[in-house]
Amino acid sequence: MSGHNSNMETRTLLDELRSFDKGGLFDLGHPLLNRIAESFVKAAGIGALQAVSREAYFTAVEGAGMDSTGGVPPEIAGGKKNRFPDLRGETNRKSLDALVKNTGKESLQWGLAAGMYSGLTYGLKEARGTHDWKNSAVAGAITGVALAITSEDSTHEQIVQSAITGAAISTAANLLAGIF
Repeated sequence: MSGHNSNMETRTLLDELRSFDKGGLFDLGHPLLNRIAESFVKAAGIGALQAVSREAYFTAVEGAGMDSTGGVPPEIAGGKKNRFPDLRGETNRKSLDALVKNTGKESLQWGLAAGMYSGLTYGLKEARGTHDWKNSAVAGAITGVALAITSEDSTHEQIVQSAITGAAISTAANLLAGIF
């Protein structure tokens, strides 16, 4: 058996995920399009997993008759649950339909945010000729605004806060990338 075949048999999931960085999932003819599409697909999958796992958690907590705040008083916990509206339908079919619809919506939102951020950082790098914290701040702020606008009942304050948060997180990630 050749070394290549035995290597393929012992590859881990982590090895498979690392191979995506080398070859990529798509070849759409332009690096910008490839980057946006790959970011969208990866983040959309993560968004779907996050949405379903959150619903599974709340379903388990409610089924056990526990408080989902973990003993934290409602005034501190905020009293607002991050869960899908209309998930408790009259039938299991309606609940499943609501789960699929809301998971798709959240998955799309995650994918759009990741694709937008990735495309912006790539475009800014190409336009400015460098990738630095300034590119990250601008891309993070614009992506934060887009996320706030796509969420339900967004206010002016939430949009500004999301822009600042997106810029701060993106800039911190850029600055810390060289350290770790």
